[in-house]
Amino acid sequence: MAEEYLFISDCHLDAGRPEVSQVLIRFLGQQAGKASRLYILGDLFEVWLGDDDPASGLESAITALTGLASAIPVYFMAGNRDFLLGERFAARVGLTLLEEPEYLQLGENRAVLIHGDTLCTDDHDYQTFRAQVRSPAWQAEFLAKPLPERQRIAARLRGDSTAAMAQKSSQIMDVNQQAVQACFAEHDVDTIVHGHTHRPAVHRYARDRTRYVLGDWHSRPSYLCWRGSRGFELIDPRL
Repeated sequence: MAEEYLFISDCHLDAGRPEVSQVLIRFLGQQAGKASRLYILGDLFEVWLGDDDPASGLESAITALTGLASAIPVYFMAGNRDFLLGERFAARVGLTLLEEPEYLQLGENRAVLIHGDTLCTDDHDYQTFRAQVRSPAWQAEFLAKPLPERQRIAARLRGDSTAAMAQKSSQIMDVNQQAVQACFAEHDVDTIVHGHTHRPAVHRYARDRTRYVLGDWHSRPSYLCWRGSRGFELIDPRL
């Protein structure tokens, strides 16, 4: 039986959107249950404030993910919403944590896996914020605060982010094409797989280079499938 790898991102699981949890649970039991591996490239959760967060309302989705991880390898790479997900939660669920970038040899294709936000270099304010919150010192200080205080800070930051996004153009929040070309060159790959932008698409470039953009989740799953000699297929209801 040929190997089948699946790639997803941007589920943004939130207790206020139970329908997305149900879509993910069905996906984990059906499509992912038949796969050889599952790669989650960030923003599985709408917000993750530390592994002591009980994630109330998301228990069924976490249980389904735990069940899948007991059957096949499940890999997780942090996104901009859940970069505080750590080793304690990963060990409980059975996830293998990945550092960005992650490289895969998929048949004849050498691929790099990233969340995708590092390609949005036109958004200077976001890149400054990202550098701050990804620093070990900031994370240690933040995680030392009581959970209710972290929740208040996160709510304020989300409000600030929403207001800032309303003032930004769609182009600024998308990838920068020079950053894309630099990514191909820096990592010496012909394939980039990422999410973050919520703009599912297959972008083809010169020299047989391809960029696969994973979509966010709504009433149906969005995922990339690699099936050996059959190559890649991006499956998204918007395509």
